Amino acid sequence: IMQNNLSYFFSTKELEQLYYNWPLFARPEQLAPLTSWQYWVILAGRGFGKTRTGAEWVRYLAENKKTDHIALIGPTALDVKNVMIMGESGIINISPPWMRPKWEGSKNRLIWPNGVQAFAYSADEPNRLRGPQHGAIWADEVAAWRYPESWDMAVFGLRLGDHPQAVITTTPKPTALIKNLIKHPKAVVTKGSTYDNKDNLPKNFIEELKTKYEGSRLGAQEIYAEIVEENKEALWNYKMLENYRLDKTDISYERIIIAVDPAVTHKSHSDETGIIVVGKDDKGHGYILQDASGAYKADEWIKKVISLYYLYKADRIVAEVNQGGDLVENMLRLFDQNIAYKSVRATRGKMMRAEPIATLYERGKIHHMGYFYALEKQMCEFTGKKISGASPDRLDALVWGLTELFMHGKNDCHIWEV
Repeated sequence: IMQNNLSYFFSTKELEQLYYNWPLFARPEQLAPLTSWQYWVILAGRGFGKTRTGAEWVRYLAENKKTDHIALIGPTALDVKNVMIMGESGIINISPPWMRPKWEGSKNRLIWPNGVQAFAYSADEPNRLRGPQHGAIWADEVAAWRYPESWDMAVFGLRLGDHPQAVITTTPKPTALIKNLIKHPKAVVTKGSTYDNKDNLPKNFIEELKTKYEGSRLGAQEIYAEIVEENKEALWNYKMLENYRLDKTDISYERIIIAVDPAVTHKSHSDETGIIVVGKDDKGHGYILQDASGAYKADEWIKKVISLYYLYKADRIVAEVNQGGDLVENMLRLFDQNIAYKSVRATRGKMMRAEPIATLYERGKIHHMGYFYALEKQMCEFTGKKISGASPDRLDALVWGLTELFMHGKNDCHIWEV
């Protein structure tokens, strides 16, 4: 509609020129900073428009002959070619027909009609960046580079012209390279989320992100571009969880447990009641099926637990009774006399109970069926040290449930039936 209206005022050639006028369509955060900078670091979520931003910056340099030699560096050679150069938002596709560069695969370079050249490099081959000089660099998905020294090699060659610059477009990860870049005194950092570009993304893509990843650690990183730090002292880390995460529905479970770590009181400052559903198959693998934890009144969490018991056709409800004693079982049976129930009591510290379970994770024996942000946050922050704040009730329930499935009766599990 806008094009039809504009046709009254502009010729076809002028309309075509408008179409390729990037500042008319770009969001403000997609335009290069007006302040002086050496590195423009764009930390943004998937779908933000990072590739388009980097490609348009390179196009601007080339068309205006700001430099004759540009380096294009991606995680792999295929990434550079298929995303940065020939992708939907890559350099070739966003360039106007009258100034579109040609790809010379034998020389790994793009060449513009005015003679400007951009050379393709893979971050997997740092030594190829030794020697070549450039006046500009576009480095894409730097957080995914296997060899961070590729950046050092590239920067050594960033020395052509009066004001050589580099644009870094990446979804962030807590790597040393990313941390150093954002702290660099000559760096300008632009941050953005996937939702900043929601008007240009399919509606079902946005809905899928919200349903599957909103509130998760992965969502914080991949959607909101947050740098999610790891606690090196914790028993678990996110890589351990991510490597064995599954999304299947055809698993046959030998046993399913509803594990509960009840809260004693229900006040604004009270701990949550940890409620975790865990299962085990006939191959000796465990699965986290649901985290139903929350701040409940006693009758609320009891109804929730019994409901899950029947929903999953569970074999047993296991509940910690260090503080509630027989009251926990009495309350559960007051609502349903037919449940299979077992009470467990902690006689050792949380760390000693959790270590054998963490070992199962390290061996790839435990799988999370989906994303459980609050539970995984507790796991990846747990060091066994007493800290102020809420108790790790979700983690406690998880440990009790997996202990029941994998370690009941062993000397190192410290669990007794009461």
